[in-house]
Amino acid sequence: MQRRHLLQSAAALAVPLLGPLGAAQAQGFPTRPIKLVIAFPAGGPTDITMRVLADNASKILGQPVIVENKPGAGGTLPALQLQTSAPDGYTVGQIPLGVFRLPYTTKISWDPVKDISYVLNVTGYAFGVVVPADSPLKTWTHFVAWAKANPGKLSYGSTGTMTSPHLTMELIAQKLGLELLHVPYKGSADLMQSILGGNIMAAADSTGFAPQVEAGKLRVLNTWGAQRLAKFPDAPTLKELGLDIVQNSPFGIGAPKGTPPAVVKRLHDAFKQAMEQENYKTALGRYDMVPMYMSSAGYTKFAQETFLREKALVEKLGLAKPS
Repeated sequence: MQRRHLLQSAAALAVPLLGPLGAAQAQGFPTRPIKLVIAFPAGGPTDITMRVLADNASKILGQPVIVENKPGAGGTLPALQLQTSAPDGYTVGQIPLGVFRLPYTTKISWDPVKDISYVLNVTGYAFGVVVPADSPLKTWTHFVAWAKANPGKLSYGSTGTMTSPHLTMELIAQKLGLELLHVPYKGSADLMQSILGGNIMAAADSTGFAPQVEAGKLRVLNTWGAQRLAKFPDAPTLKELGLDIVQNSPFGIGAPKGTPPAVVKRLHDAFKQAMEQENYKTALGRYDMVPMYMSSAGYTKFAQETFLREKALVEKLGLAKPS
């Protein structure tokens, strides 16, 4: 009887130990470098700001967070890579807004809402339209008038097909009855090189174009936020121009589906602390971006709502794939 009592007592003591043991394993994460896959090339605003964030997170996590650039396919390649990565927290990826449009435009075998573990949202973009400084399109009024007089001839570049700059420009064109010529690029660096080289007439992009504007090489025709940007106080918003459009394209970090909740929390806490540091805020400020935090639960809800909203936009523009 005494031996049975001792065994029962030992079993009873063992049960509560399972919880702390699981927590200890989560606290041990990470034990090796983490890969952060981003959707745009080196040298652009996303790359520059995400590298500051990754460096901050490295110091908090005690392991390197290594940035891997995977541009192309409208910013959806990091999310695609998560579908084939182990759900252990050692591969995470940037989730641009274009990910939520993918099933409506391309045949895929995974679900952007259900097949990604959403860690946190970190920021969003400030967008606008720019033209070369010597362009005859001095204002947005000139841009619209020239486009109407020359259907299909006004060329503009974006950071890729089905990205927010592309779809927003197509929505603007639809509202104004314009036919524009879209030229996609892999990212801001390529796009800026092209417009400065005279290959396209305009560019729709995040404010990675700011240094070129400040150098007197480009001119801003409009910006896409709710208010004018302090850096470009003379550039009207789309709303001021009579277009009821605000686009800031929030993005954050996701992990593979099935990543343990304790690991997601560890990543969330580290990246949240990383984005609260002044050097990250300063890096964002160079491109008129601001921290835009959403928790894991909040970001998951945002993904669900955005998935439905983007479906309506793609269908409205007539860009949905044939059923």
